[in-house]
Amino acid sequence: MTPTTSGSPGAPALHDPALPVSRIADPAALPALADPGERRGDMLYRRFGRTDEMISVIGMGGFHLGKGAVTDDEAARLVHEGIDRGISFIDNCWDYNGGRSELRVGVALSQGGYRDRVFLMSKMDGRSKQEAARQIDISLQRMRTDRIDLVQHHEILRYDDPDRIFAEGGAMEAFLDARQAGKIRYIGFTGHKDPRVHLQMLAVAAERGFHFDAVQMPLNVMDAHFRSFAHLVLPYLVRHGIAALGMKSFGDSVLLKSAAPIAPIEYLHYALNLPTSVVITGIENQRDLDQAFEATRTFAPMSGEAVAALLERSRPYALEGRYELFKTSATFDGTAKNADWLGGEVEGVEALAPIME
Repeated sequence: MTPTTSGSPGAPALHDPALPVSRIADPAALPALADPGERRGDMLYRRFGRTDEMISVIGMGGFHLGKGAVTDDEAARLVHEGIDRGISFIDNCWDYNGGRSELRVGVALSQGGYRDRVFLMSKMDGRSKQEAARQIDISLQRMRTDRIDLVQHHEILRYDDPDRIFAEGGAMEAFLDARQAGKIRYIGFTGHKDPRVHLQMLAVAAERGFHFDAVQMPLNVMDAHFRSFAHLVLPYLVRHGIAALGMKSFGDSVLLKSAAPIAPIEYLHYALNLPTSVVITGIENQRDLDQAFEATRTFAPMSGEAVAALLERSRPYALEGRYELFKTSATFDGTAKNADWLGGEVEGVEALAPIME
């Protein structure tokens, strides 16, 4: 049941314009996919935002490659086979698995010329210039490369994250310096908590005249119903030529635990049907790899009716975000559990801050 009021006399209705949008009137009224991509074998390739870069619509998630259940040799084999079969986008992060994810990808890409066949991405947690610069250099060393194609500000979860990043002495200065030095090529940001925080990041960037190249966010069959990135953020990215990077198609398998009557491949087809440049999915075994290629091999743009029917099946499981734990719990909030990853405050804040003891 979807209540319209809190049940208390005089309580505001959920559709009151004074309240932020949490539920979408028509979940299927999504941004349209203008071009499914260029097909080469079983893979599709789409443009990276407003650039001339073409990247595979499936990106290999770095977190899963660094899991303890995956051996070093198996991780390298999955990377090599994925690239040989057409994956050209590799995801990673400075903090994944204590650095093991980047180390494994670095080993795999250093063999047989694989580095030059991929568009390599990683993410940095640091909010200060000093900490972000340190993390970028560590990532370059781990991944055995002299440049990372896309570096993103990681886990934009809090409303003050944009202010910290764009402050004097903030992380954006380190990113711009690294781009000037040729260490990175494009700049983006990621987050999974609330689309309104993404919009705040984009607003702060716009105020400062900065144009992001990419934005990463959850895009899945349940997101369309609840605090929806697809409805609230994706249209802005499309209008401004910013590459949309979809993630959490399965929510690290949690969405599948809902037992919603939706096949795994339909989860991927839904994400591919949005105007994304790439859908990043976790691949930690042969089954995952084959499933990703089966999804691209069988993908065809979905009609509005087909999307509506799929979302109707997900609706009963999605309205309160029970299975989107990244939105409704701290389970996926790595920087909340490891605040030291963010680094200290910038000098300007330290100079102004009162003594809190």
